[in-house]
Amino acid sequence: MKHGGFKAACLVISTCIAVLSVHADEKTVNLESRVLESFDGESPYVWEVVASKFATKNDEDTFPKVSYIPAWPAALHGSNKEGKDLKTLGVWGRFDRKGYNWIDVFPMAKDAAEGDEPTEIPIPGRVRGLDLWVWGSNFNYYLEVYLRDFKGVVHIIQLGDLNFEGWRNLRINVPDNIPRSQRTLPKMQALSVVKFRIWTRPTERVDNFQVYFDQIKVLTDTFESLFDGDELADTERVQELWSSGSSK
Repeated sequence: MKHGGFKAACLVISTCIAVLSVHADEKTVNLESRVLESFDGESPYVWEVVASKFATKNDEDTFPKVSYIPAWPAALHGSNKEGKDLKTLGVWGRFDRKGYNWIDVFPMAKDAAEGDEPTEIPIPGRVRGLDLWVWGSNFNYYLEVYLRDFKGVVHIIQLGDLNFEGWRNLRINVPDNIPRSQRTLPKMQALSVVKFRIWTRPTERVDNFQVYFDQIKVLTDTFESLFDGDELADTERVQELWSSGSSK
């Protein structure tokens, strides 16, 4: 091989190594399973509900209702109830007419004052999938989850139909077109859970129904490359440093 050809080959190899280094974070993964909410009173959130305009409201009752119920899927926690202080989130709905009615189920901060805006649950890492346990009573309804990306865009993903009996684990893969990272530091940009929405279909009765939720969980990639000065790309650490720093 001529001297010029050898130099060209070395240049190509060096370029390939540089490209692989730039994209290393996208190819190295550290998948972890994280529980975002168990509904057992250990989280900083309380859950509330609001519904579309035909929700039943009269002198006797107002719907929808929400409550923490001492029940759970046996597949998750077993069927023995002795000594267990476990809860699920129950939603009780009723509408005055059929149609595409909806109920939103959303988190609030436990210390929220009256009139405060709902909060959102941050998802650590680059989330790959989300699942939760849902109890259905075979109504022809379906469930959606709303996720917000770091640009403020809300993405709606259908979790599945609710026309089944008893507990079922509903799972979705988070689409790749939802951004979870950026070119500049900090690269990793988390999504957040905004709310869940129960939809009724126009052909199904809506005069009385319950839906129960348990354990919202995610599968997420928490890998982040280390580099000299990586703490200055940590948003929380930066807030601490600037709060304790001097302005002079």
